[in-house]
Amino acid sequence: MESVNQKQRIVITGASGQLGQELKVLLEHDAEKECFFLDRKQLPLDQIMIIQDILGMYQPDLIIHAGAYTAVDQAESESDLADLVNHLATEEIAQYCRLHGTQLIAISTDYVFDGNSCAALTEDAPVSPINVYGETKLKGEQAIQKWYPEAIIIRTSWVYSTFGKNFVKTMLRLLSERDSISVINDQIGSPTSAADLAKAIVHIVDGESWQGGVYHYSNEGEISWYDFAVAIRDLKGLECEINAIPTTAYPTPAKRPNYSLLNKTKIKETFGVEVPFWKDSLKKQLES
Repeated sequence: MESVNQKQRIVITGASGQLGQELKVLLEHDAEKECFFLDRKQLPLDQIMIIQDILGMYQPDLIIHAGAYTAVDQAESESDLADLVNHLATEEIAQYCRLHGTQLIAISTDYVFDGNSCAALTEDAPVSPINVYGETKLKGEQAIQKWYPEAIIIRTSWVYSTFGKNFVKTMLRLLSERDSISVINDQIGSPTSAADLAKAIVHIVDGESWQGGVYHYSNEGEISWYDFAVAIRDLKGLECEINAIPTTAYPTPAKRPNYSLLNKTKIKETFGVEVPFWKDSLKKQLES
């Protein structure tokens, strides 16, 4: 007979990434859960033949799939590797979940959109990625929906954290080192505090209801990267001049969506998730 006190076994992929580390902060001392934080050494997502065997060693009740190939510009020249990690590895995980009745929460991206919208994007807005990273993440979503439609897929955008490399950390460094910098002002969206996203995921995991499907999560508000940089400077009381420039003045190997603001109504109404305003979350991190 199964013990009523049996802990929920959770595997978190991408344990060394921004979201993986924020989830560790929240979950590693949770007495009701037995969590396994797997980085690329313990779960090499580019070696798809062994993924299901490795997952079988842990026999999870739930997998939070936060691991991904996220080097957006590099993906343009490493498309096979990006596809292996973001698409084919995700397919293996979805197949494992189907075979074993394991719940799955998988993280996706606003880059599945082409950026031509002018209204906040709902989960059923047409997808049409404009770079390799977005294409491989979309194929990962489609593989999950094919093999395990009961899964929860959460698309997010502009993720930053106290951990890892991200826009906030880069700006803090540049704003401290230079007298002036230039930042793009015609790409619109909303940042996501990885700490907030981690809290939302744990809230869903701990909730009473499980509703499979695609959901959107980023912090509230609508800004450009320029607005984001100005807020970082002002909250830290730095002096650096910030010049607003168009995307055309800063070409990158991968195209970015011009507009990828995510509509969060569905995740709020379905799970009662709270979504903080972007500036409040940024202030909280900068003060910590």
